[in-house]
Amino acid sequence: MHKDYPRPQLARNNWKNLNGIWQFKFDDNDTGEQESWYNSSFEDSWQINVPFTYETKLSGIHEEQFHPVVWYQKNITYKTTDKYVLLHFEGADYITKVWVNGKCAGTHQGGYSRFTFNITKFLSEGDNNITVRVEDSTSCVQPRGKQTWKKEGFECWYTQTTGIWKTVWLEEVTKEYIESVKITPDIDNSKVKFEIKLNEKPASALYLSYSVFLDENLVTSCQLCVNSKYTEFEATVASMEEPWKMALWTPGNPKLYNAELILEGSSGKDEVLTYFGMRKISIEDGKVLLNNKPFYQKLILDQGYWEQSGLTAPSTEALINDISLIQAAGYNGLRKHEKIEDERFLYWCDKKGLVVWCEMPSQYIFNNDTMECYISQWTKILKQNYNHPCIITWTAFNESWGIEKIYTDVKQQKFTESIYYLTKAYDPMRPVILNDGWEHTISDIITLHDYEESGETFVKRYQDKPGILENKIPFNHERYAFAKGFRYNGQPVILSEFGGIALSCNNGWGYGKKENSSQEFMARFENIVEAVKQTKYITGFCYTQLTDVYHETNGLYTMQREPKADIEKIRQIHQKI
Repeated sequence: MHKDYPRPQLARNNWKNLNGIWQFKFDDNDTGEQESWYNSSFEDSWQINVPFTYETKLSGIHEEQFHPVVWYQKNITYKTTDKYVLLHFEGADYITKVWVNGKCAGTHQGGYSRFTFNITKFLSEGDNNITVRVEDSTSCVQPRGKQTWKKEGFECWYTQTTGIWKTVWLEEVTKEYIESVKITPDIDNSKVKFEIKLNEKPASALYLSYSVFLDENLVTSCQLCVNSKYTEFEATVASMEEPWKMALWTPGNPKLYNAELILEGSSGKDEVLTYFGMRKISIEDGKVLLNNKPFYQKLILDQGYWEQSGLTAPSTEALINDISLIQAAGYNGLRKHEKIEDERFLYWCDKKGLVVWCEMPSQYIFNNDTMECYISQWTKILKQNYNHPCIITWTAFNESWGIEKIYTDVKQQKFTESIYYLTKAYDPMRPVILNDGWEHTISDIITLHDYEESGETFVKRYQDKPGILENKIPFNHERYAFAKGFRYNGQPVILSEFGGIALSCNNGWGYGKKENSSQEFMARFENIVEAVKQTKYITGFCYTQLTDVYHETNGLYTMQREPKADIEKIRQIHQKI
């Protein structure tokens, strides 16, 4: 598979990357559609380097002022075949409308999920024109994560991300093709379940062959007759010759099985490559278990911003490098904060062995429209990221953002409960955290945020486990662990934000006082990590944060990925836990 392939969980060979130079226009008066810009060439336009948004340096424009409507245009060459041509967008923020040769191919709403249009019927032999209009806003009704809704960044909210911000690509497929694959491991029975969805119900019987490999060795294979749009089957991953041998996925030994799926019919062969990890996440006796063994999570908060390119990674190598930086500091996972990361990042977490908490980007207003937006977009994200073994937790909300009255408001409480059960219906196996930080309703893990500087004060505060977990005392700025009417039921407790130490030599801000030197930084870091370790009922933590992000300068690394502290010593501190 090519290193830049955008969808590693469903890979085909016949694809074309459309990243690079596109023609680009601002449409501040929103007249482009009325004036039929999709039928005209952008001769007097800017050029933009897709997938970088106009706000970033790597886009070639670097205009940070907000523009509500932007347009893109690119010509492609097409040679007529008997196959379908699919146009994929990995991410465009927020409402995207696409024309091919002046004909509307489709519309999509949402900034964080992949979407696809079948553009075959709009193409002709030779040159073809693709025009894209993207509309964004400063509305807090739409999921925006860490994107500012003001004229400038402030506190922990940063530059706006407008328009195409992930890979755009073309793919040729047979007229009957595999649209999606859902893969569920079952380590207790040495089996894996496949749920296959075709693009349409077949007019006549098709044949689906599957083969599963481990380290290029065939584990099992079979052929099925397919008569429906939906097909389910189970495959064993235990060899008949070695029936108890099964390769488990763990951070220390991230074994992956490869699977080849071939759909054969009258329109030809659709060949798909995918992969999975045999791993299990469960909860027992107040602990998170990985593959039926207690798993202490040593996570770091990662917001996924780069100085030159904002939310978009500058390259595949940059994504891999961030994973290496995390592992070098002795962490076994990360909480991807307020962002749905590029799927190539998740692929490399799968490959290199790093667990991930997947978190929904926040909205900041609660009303009927936000509920509708949330449900529609969250379900797409669940489906898109489900197969990745690295993802072990779904985080639905953060710090009551967008549900500010959840402590007492029954409507907001019921909404979070509905999201819990919706998520569990699609994925019963992974833990769901409903409101990361405090004021939980129902949640598989109880997560607390506390930026206390002193380890001694921290230990004293958390000695009172009943006081905190029974809502008798607030633990952070008058916040309580549970919303009113909800109670602790023995769930694992994780400190999912703490630390946030900054140096006085850096502009910007951190949590608490700034330290004057790397030595002072390390002393405080070790002190607070040791305090967390001493609090026995805390079963894991997430340190804030991997890198500085613009004016928030509390990373272990600068935004340029240079270390600000002794990374080897940090790794040694984590090894003791």
